[in-house]
Amino acid sequence: MFAPGSTLWLMRHELRLGWRGLTGRRGAGRGRFRSLWLMAILPAILLVGAGLPLSFALRGVQIPVVPIAAALVAVITLALFTLMLSQTLSAAVAALYERADLDLLFSSPLQPRRVLTVRFLAVAINVYALFGIISLPVVLPIAIMGHPAWLALEPVLFAIALTATGAGLMIAASLFRLIGPRRTRTIGQVLAAITGAAAFLMGQAYNILGRGKSNSIWAMMVQWTSSSDFTPPPGFDWPLRAMLGQPVPLLAVVGIGVGVFLLANQLLGARFAADAASAAGVGVGETRKARTGGRLRFSADAFHATLIKELRLIGRDPALISQVLLRVLYILPLGFVLLRQAGSGQSYALPGTAGALSLIAGQITGSLAWITISAEDAPDLLSCAPAPVRSLRRAKLAAAILPVGAPLLILLVPLTIMAPLAGVAATLGCAASMIMTALMNLWWQRPGKRAEFRRARQASWFVTLAEFFIGLIIAAATGLIAAGLFSWALIPAVLALVAVLLLSRSDAQIAQALRAAS
Repeated sequence: MFAPGSTLWLMRHELRLGWRGLTGRRGAGRGRFRSLWLMAILPAILLVGAGLPLSFALRGVQIPVVPIAAALVAVITLALFTLMLSQTLSAAVAALYERADLDLLFSSPLQPRRVLTVRFLAVAINVYALFGIISLPVVLPIAIMGHPAWLALEPVLFAIALTATGAGLMIAASLFRLIGPRRTRTIGQVLAAITGAAAFLMGQAYNILGRGKSNSIWAMMVQWTSSSDFTPPPGFDWPLRAMLGQPVPLLAVVGIGVGVFLLANQLLGARFAADAASAAGVGVGETRKARTGGRLRFSADAFHATLIKELRLIGRDPALISQVLLRVLYILPLGFVLLRQAGSGQSYALPGTAGALSLIAGQITGSLAWITISAEDAPDLLSCAPAPVRSLRRAKLAAAILPVGAPLLILLVPLTIMAPLAGVAATLGCAASMIMTALMNLWWQRPGKRAEFRRARQASWFVTLAEFFIGLIIAAATGLIAAGLFSWALIPAVLALVAVLLLSRSDAQIAQALRAAS
């Protein structure tokens, strides 16, 4: 069954690569805890904490097929499709740009159609895998305790994954045709980040809009679906009926997913292979163009040259842009909460939210600081450059802080106008937290490659814990300042300052540690 070149042989290879990407395993002994977490610990927690209690609570309960329930399931289905589409876009970009093995496979005795079909199907299975790991421990005990038809949720989830896979692959191929391979690589990753964040922002409607507006939206939806004038469109309740195990809607939903997937597979075909071949040549000739364009000039000093270099490298890395952009987008709900609290006069809630904002800003800056400082591709070239080392390091610190500080200004400026004390406290807290995490990554450098950022192998565990706990102390000081308790704020502020001073290193100590590490 698994003979070399067979469909199952190819599928096993694709699923093995997908599992390594999901668990972060790149070799023997690596990612073992994450694999155990996904395979045993997380399902066990979900089974005991959610599956078993819900199975007893829902033993005699029948979900009514009413408009409001159908509308709620439709919203959940849309959110799931959005999350899966985000993963599919990332997988499509990876298939085009990162793996670079389609030319090798197409030059082998394997049929190109079989290779593409297996790869597309593996994308759908990998997209479904995480949702299946989360949903199955919850649904299985409910099915055993009296609702066996609810197991239909799993084929519905897989149908959504098939639909998202077909849509994502067609979007990636369309972008490739419209804007070219180089821009598709960046736009595809950014679009994946924004699409994934959209589902998160939808779930944060309560925090963004506030209790009154979110409740009013829910009340309007209930009133709209309960009105006698409401006429649902055809198939409006089919997702709900499919999840409840009704045969015809279930077959229809699965049929739509399979149809979209097969349509994408048929339409793309050899075009996807041609796109992959074109993507393999991305970057060829760009150096010559840069040299002859006449628009690139040397900066007047080493600081500006290094700063521009680091920002340009960040802008050229699509995976880095998508991950950092996704994390920055997660700040938005918290920023909206701050602005809403300041606008409505909720001064009692501002200190805690300002402190949380400073903590998150510091964590995101820490990720970028590891990239700009430790993940230097040419450290020997910089070490022998005729420029002060401190100037180069300050430029790297600035390159880590600017991409996070610029979006924060959009939130902090109106916050300072509406609530001056809370705005000043949040600004000081964010600045202190970002500078602290950047300096920690400078003092305790862990040299590595930029590709490790995608596998979450960044700073050492010591630096990660130090950043987090010092960030908590700074967040406490930020909250106390926002509350007007200046005397009490001195205690965590001094503790944070002492901790940073104790962990600081001189240039000679940094150089000695780097020599020992190499």
